[in-house]
Amino acid sequence: MSGRSVEVTLTKAGRTKIRYPAEVLSEEGARLSVRAPWAAEGVRDFGFVRFEPGDVFVEHYWRDRWFTVKEVWSADGSLKGWYCDITRPAVIDGSGVAVEDLDLDLWVSADGSEVLRLDEDEFAASGLAASDPEAAARAVVALDELEVLGRMGLIDLLG
Repeated sequence: MSGRSVEVTLTKAGRTKIRYPAEVLSEEGARLSVRAPWAAEGVRDFGFVRFEPGDVFVEHYWRDRWFTVKEVWSADGSLKGWYCDITRPAVIDGSGVAVEDLDLDLWVSADGSEVLRLDEDEFAASGLAASDPEAAARAVVALDELEVLGRMGLIDLLG
């Protein structure tokens, strides 16, 4: 399994947000772990972290969890932190992994000093609570669970 190439596809509101190649690191039960270089062009500065060329993401996807966890490593090999996307459970097959972004995100800095809930305004504006209340509830529970793990310094155990 490890070493093979797969394609990661992230959709949002029914449209492809990004698609990129990744290398499989492991596949165990419901979890697939891959490694991929920063896939967007240029630098994306969030204020609390910068994603930039040379960064490497070690990404963990689950068929049975409502989130993904991405370890963010700089070009020099230092850990920047964990970027967690709240998503529907991943669809994993022989050629790749597909996840649907549900707008909510969590950032945990490498030293654990920052645990930030992100994009709650986008989530509220998405209308998911009205169109799919069960998915919206699961998304909020997933964000809450990840925040607790982040504050306890245990987010790295998911990787």
